[in-house]
Amino acid sequence: MELEAPQVSTWEGYVDWRNKPALRGRHGGMLAASFVLVAEILENLAFLANASNLVLYLRQYMHMSPSKSANNVTNFMGTAFLLALLGGFLSDAFFTTYRVYLISAVIEFLGLIVLTIQARDPSLKPPKCDLDTPCQEVNGSKAAMLFIGLYLVALGVGGIKGSLPAHGGEQFDETTPSGRKQRSTFFNYFVFCLSCGALIAVTFVVWIEDNKGWQWGFAISTISIFVSIPVFLAGSPTYKNKIPSGSPLTTILKVLIAALLNSCTYKNTSSAVVNMTSSPSNPHSGRTESQQETVKASTTTETPTSNLKFLNKAVTNKPRYSSLECTVQQVEDVKVVLKMLPIFACTIILNCCLAQLSTFSVEQAATMDTKLGSLKVPPSSLPVFPVVFIMILAPIYDHIIIPYTRKATKSEMGITHLQRIGFGLVLSIVAMAVAAIVEIKRKRVATQSGLLDDPTKPLPITFLWIAFQYLFLGSADLFTLAGLLEFFFTEAPIRMRSLATSLSWASLAMGYYLSSVIVSIVNSVTGNGTHNKPWLSGANFNHYHLEKFYWLMCVLSGLNFLHYLYWATKYKYRGTGTTN
Repeated sequence: MELEAPQVSTWEGYVDWRNKPALRGRHGGMLAASFVLVAEILENLAFLANASNLVLYLRQYMHMSPSKSANNVTNFMGTAFLLALLGGFLSDAFFTTYRVYLISAVIEFLGLIVLTIQARDPSLKPPKCDLDTPCQEVNGSKAAMLFIGLYLVALGVGGIKGSLPAHGGEQFDETTPSGRKQRSTFFNYFVFCLSCGALIAVTFVVWIEDNKGWQWGFAISTISIFVSIPVFLAGSPTYKNKIPSGSPLTTILKVLIAALLNSCTYKNTSSAVVNMTSSPSNPHSGRTESQQETVKASTTTETPTSNLKFLNKAVTNKPRYSSLECTVQQVEDVKVVLKMLPIFACTIILNCCLAQLSTFSVEQAATMDTKLGSLKVPPSSLPVFPVVFIMILAPIYDHIIIPYTRKATKSEMGITHLQRIGFGLVLSIVAMAVAAIVEIKRKRVATQSGLLDDPTKPLPITFLWIAFQYLFLGSADLFTLAGLLEFFFTEAPIRMRSLATSLSWASLAMGYYLSSVIVSIVNSVTGNGTHNKPWLSGANFNHYHLEKFYWLMCVLSGLNFLHYLYWATKYKYRGTGTTN
């Protein structure tokens, strides 16, 4: 009977939705991850249906100025993605990713109900403008209701983005090659499902909002996030949920503080031996199942490695305070996190380029001929191009490109995470160069047709020229986002995975913020002097020096890629099945 011990068939460090040990063969796998993918379609639909067109709602119905509307949308989007860090932290430290998703979905649902009620009831919005009634910007309790609804949605979205990718990634057995390949497929299709939700959002829901009313657009988003909850719950019997192992930030801070304080003390070498072999430093003593899994999943060392040597003082010298005693494993975990941060930083410029798709690229298209036969395409629907391209490329990448590269390189990964991210960064450089060339052509057409000073008439050039920069940036997004999600999940210590994966979304938020900063700096520098006009300001878009701005972004992206190469070539993978 002893041979039938349950430990043989359980996932160590994981429980099911009833908080009982998760069983191999019953919990986890692609079936469990498929519920996550469907939930992501519904969640991203609910989020982007409003975010993609929100600037119009704030301007037309809340009577905000164009600049204030744009700033509020940027703040909303940036806050939502930054709050993914909170969702990831809570998933690792106190709750499971399963619970964080459910709590966050309910919060987003409540926020959308508030926005739907406000959009439906005229008394909760500013009065309509007409010849007799000047426009009055939303204020007081009406503004409070608007921002409460928006930031409840942002809080919910952040929690979902911080928990859902990690929850799906946790369903696979990373100790087997087939499990790691399935996990790679999951992250590819996670981005595919993001695009599916976005496609419905920027076509069907945007059309509903423009033609039937915003209350219907908000209502569709509300229904979508509500439906995602039972869809996600339907997979409960199949999920395995990682047991939270305490605050990862506490571990990071403890190691950093211990290394700093211990560097000021000088102890004999025997204290280092005692410190590494005594109970507090024993990798297996007093560990939860999740912590034991960490030791198995990573390279366990009896002595700290030689890289980032200053952190080794956290264990090689006896700490001044017992609460600052660190294990070698904790020191190595913090080293991994610190080594990933430069990779994270190098993707911010890429996301800054992506931010141009929702600003200047849309304004470019608005000056051009937007007809496709008898159909007139609204410029706000231009994101359809990268979304459709990602949906086409993702399956091709997973089912054709990856199998071919696996055979060609005779490696499990085929294309490593860092190679994939690097390829995305190269595509962003090409995209900015293409955008500059297209803008030069657009202005040449405006000059030749005598419409340079008349921005009211569409130029005799099809908006499909803009599609090229959308396609390149859409491809860059696919390679980089999927690569980042899998890189952070695979490389991060198990107890920090949700938080690390959330860095992908934080990079997106910082890209949006950095875009606004760069535009402000460019206008400030180029507008100096009495006869100089800022590159990116004025009433006539045809007078903008947008091509110069795009060339500047191309140069910055090139320099960023060189910076990335430096860190990527130095990085050594810790995950199983990957090589540099």
